[in-house]
Amino acid sequence: MLERLYIKNVALIEEADVEFDSKLNVLSGEAGSGKSVILDSINFVLGSKADKSMIRFGTQEALVKAEFSIDEDSAAAEILREFDIEADDRIIVSRRFTVDGKGGIKVNGNSVTTSMLKKIAAHLVDVHGQSEHFFLLSENNQLSVIDSLCGKEIVAVKSELESLLAKKKECKNAILALGGSEQERAQRLDLLAYQINEIEGAHIEIGETERLKAKKRLIDNAEKVITCINAVKEILSSDNGCIDLLATAGKQMSSISDIDEQYAQISDRLDNLSIDASDLSETVSDIADNFSFDEDEARTIEERLNVLKSLTKKYGADEESILNFLDTAKSQYDSLNDAAAELERINKSLEALEGEIFGVCQRLTEMRKVRCEQFCSAVEQQLKSLNIVNAKFYVDFTPYSRQDFVANGDGADKICFMFSANKGEPPKPLNKVISGGEMSRFMLAVKTQLKGVNGISTYIFDEIDAGISGVTAKTVAEKFISISNDTQIIAVSHLPQVCAAASAQYLISKSDKNNSKTVTDIKRLTREERIDEIIRLTGSIVTQAARTHAEELLTQFNN
Repeated sequence: MLERLYIKNVALIEEADVEFDSKLNVLSGEAGSGKSVILDSINFVLGSKADKSMIRFGTQEALVKAEFSIDEDSAAAEILREFDIEADDRIIVSRRFTVDGKGGIKVNGNSVTTSMLKKIAAHLVDVHGQSEHFFLLSENNQLSVIDSLCGKEIVAVKSELESLLAKKKECKNAILALGGSEQERAQRLDLLAYQINEIEGAHIEIGETERLKAKKRLIDNAEKVITCINAVKEILSSDNGCIDLLATAGKQMSSISDIDEQYAQISDRLDNLSIDASDLSETVSDIADNFSFDEDEARTIEERLNVLKSLTKKYGADEESILNFLDTAKSQYDSLNDAAAELERINKSLEALEGEIFGVCQRLTEMRKVRCEQFCSAVEQQLKSLNIVNAKFYVDFTPYSRQDFVANGDGADKICFMFSANKGEPPKPLNKVISGGEMSRFMLAVKTQLKGVNGISTYIFDEIDAGISGVTAKTVAEKFISISNDTQIIAVSHLPQVCAAASAQYLISKSDKNNSKTVTDIKRLTREERIDEIIRLTGSIVTQAARTHAEELLTQFNN
């Protein structure tokens, strides 16, 4: 439960330190006195979105600290252990938020994220306000409420279901690894066969593309090549060409080679050049004589390059990559081709699992229906005592069959809370027909049935009794007392009866501090002060009769 709440620099609250009772705590005060700030502070310290507007004007940061007592085997303690945070019998949460948008959250002295805090807080406090219309209006949450009534029994069945679903997932993955369903496997085999045939039919050789590209370049430049080769041939071997001139130069130098060593060396070099020129001339002549191509060869090369280009787009960047793809495709084809027997075995296992899962889902459905019958009957009785005498309430289960059911960790059930407040009106989905005032009483009736079963240690109600008066107000107060015997309640209320029923009552008020600024004060009232506040709430003039009536209210609820 929430034992203590410390608030500093939040809205009009300069500083407040509130210790709560373990049962029914009621906050009252004039409109605009700051009651909502208390609840906003609790929401803030439990992980709600921070806003700089909440920081008291003229200060740099807001701080809220909440101290909870818990059982060592509670869900909240288990979450702390998951986060490697020491968990005995106490949780202390502190949260800061500064004007520059920075903040920090600590749980038992350990820094945590907002998501971590929310996971912890979900097992500590349940906040409900008239404006929220209670999470039961969402059909997505209604199933979890019914399951909380089923207790540990349904947890065991859900665990069994989770195990079966995990096995089903394994089978599905194994089928995918084998090519999927029979149809998918056949399609995959056809594709692999096409790919294998296409690659093998191309008779690819490593390095072929570069060789063909080189030959294509030669063909594309054939005219230029022939012209250049013939020109070189003419220069080298024609009359008075390079070879003749070198021979003449060589004879001239040879005639003087015996005069000086230098001349002899030049003569030798000229002889070598003459030999190289003759050799080069023969090479060029061979090229010129043998150079030829035809248009058919050009077309063949172009077509082959197009084939190779198409294959590289599909299967790899080069011939080696394509051939590697071919090896892999062959291996996959062989595996898939041999997988028929294994696939048949897995499909039989999957079918058997589906049957088991359906059976567990049916058990969950029957378990829920039994609890729903008891729950709905009890809620109807509570609503009658809250002056909705013609209330009709039941849970509608969408039917499902072995052929069309879809299961998850919660089973296959889709449910809807059906409600009617008026005689002769058929029940309709709760969120379609219930009014604000009826919702307050409906929520209170449900909470009376849920007390002690959902693990939450503190309920917070924000004026859910608005619009209620008379005999119903007394019944509301009695419901609060009933719930608070198992679960701590912190309630904002304007009902004198609820205030009189409180174990502890707090007055929220505003005052001018030093005639310079407005502050919100929180004070736990004494019995005499509670009498004065009850008189104010009844709208009575402070007379002895009014005081006597307030005292009778307090005595009526054993205070």
